[in-house]
Amino acid sequence: MLAIGCDHGGFQLKKEIEAYLESRKIEYRDFGTDSEESVDYPLFAAKVAHSVADGTCDRAILCCGTGIGMSIAANKVHGIRAAVVTEPYGTEFTRRHNNCNCLCLGGRVLTTEKALELVRIYLDTPFEGGRHQRRIDEIAKIENGEL
Repeated sequence: MLAIGCDHGGFQLKKEIEAYLESRKIEYRDFGTDSEESVDYPLFAAKVAHSVADGTCDRAILCCGTGIGMSIAANKVHGIRAAVVTEPYGTEFTRRHNNCNCLCLGGRVLTTEKALELVRIYLDTPFEGGRHQRRIDEIAKIENGEL
């Protein structure tokens, strides 16, 4: 199950991503918002991030104007590794090496075509594990105040 959420700046992009997910028969849960009316992005980032952290959802996609605000807010939730991406290489390696579990996209900085390409890469790229798991474990130690 994929969690998806947005603020007003990412609403149109979220709708395009949902159509793409439906075309691929990928289950998702929409945490809002449901219009272009101005809202506070941290509220939606928190809902989505907590759904991943508690295991309700496996991974997430968040959209706002740039992706940056959503990533900052989502990364405050223990266990979340949210990344803003704008190009294919970074998207691939944030999955392969960083086991990114929350993709953040900017509705005002990406074309729909580019965003959907990045979503495809995010969904289809596995985490490599191995030496990269050691680094993910070190990130968890930072979260736990051990490093």
